[in-house]
Amino acid sequence: MPETFILVRLLNSLLMDVEVRAFQLIGANPAEAAEKAVKVNQTLGWELVVGGGLILFFLLVRLTLSVEKPNSAQQIAELIHTQIGDLAEQIIGHGSERYQSWVICIFLFVLLNNLLGLIPGIPAPTTSPWVPLGLAVPTFLFYNFQGVREQGIIGYAKHFCGPIWWVAWLILPIEIVSHLARIMSLTIRLYANMFASDMVTLGFFSLIPVGVPAIFLGLHVFVSIIQAFVFMLLTMIYLSLAVAKEH
Repeated sequence: MPETFILVRLLNSLLMDVEVRAFQLIGANPAEAAEKAVKVNQTLGWELVVGGGLILFFLLVRLTLSVEKPNSAQQIAELIHTQIGDLAEQIIGHGSERYQSWVICIFLFVLLNNLLGLIPGIPAPTTSPWVPLGLAVPTFLFYNFQGVREQGIIGYAKHFCGPIWWVAWLILPIEIVSHLARIMSLTIRLYANMFASDMVTLGFFSLIPVGVPAIFLGLHVFVSIIQAFVFMLLTMIYLSLAVAKEH
């Protein structure tokens, strides 16, 4: 799409010069600096479009809030907030409201990036492994931070040592590896499913361009929703385990 290329060119024109100057400051000549500078790709461009669109949507809802005559945007936002809020209350329990904004943004961001694959010629950004990884790492940091904030460093550390103190030396490394594996799990699950869905849809478009691909477009929508929901659900589960207090 031309708009995407214009956006990417604009970002590169703004950022490449800064990168080149930074490399020159550490001793690189202009040719080396230009070669080492990292260019913004189309995937990042579409992520920025999705992020910017969500910000504009939330601003629109906030600026047009009405108790008597809620508009369509407000009704959609309230529906999403209520449904995800009820699910968060069931999984995380009391106090889930403080984490609700995070899980809602995760769900919407993943969903919209997944659905971009429906546009001909545009691969879903989540088919790049760096995008799921870029979502998994902040999620990992977020739930661990909330666990420390809720229970303190010592209280949260006890989660990694198990209920029996004399086997803590064995449980601790297992728990650490298990938690780090969650990053890989979140990344691979989202990336592999969306990549496979895109490849199947593209394959049938190239073989039978009329009629049949519509079925796989519907399948792509279904997979997109499921994968966004699973990512959000796992985030809630990790949060519930991190903030849970032993009695």
